[in-house]
Amino acid sequence: MSVATRRRAGRVLVVVLIGLLLGALLSELAVRFMPDSAARRFFTTSVAAAFGPLVIDLVAVGMTLGPLVLRLDFLSILGVLVVALAVRTWL
Repeated sequence: MSVATRRRAGRVLVVVLIGLLLGALLSELAVRFMPDSAARRFFTTSVAAAFGPLVIDLVAVGMTLGPLVLRLDFLSILGVLVVALAVRTWL
C-alpha cells in the first residue's frame, strides 16, 4: 500500500468520523427542538449496529471494550456529506 493511498484512506476516515459526530449533534438538536411530527420521525429514526464487548485478557492485564454502537440516520449521512463538501472545497 503506497503512502498516497494510506493518506487518502486516513482522510476519508477522518471525514466520516467528523461527519458522524456532526450528524449525531444534528440528531440530538432535532430531538430536543423539533415538535413531534412526521419530519422529526424521519430525521431521527436510526438503524443501530452493535459490536462487542471485546475482551482482551492477558496474564497481567485485562481490558474490556464495548459495546460499540453505531447509529446511522438521515442526519448522520447529511453530516458526512456536509463535512466531505467542506473538506473538498478547503483542500
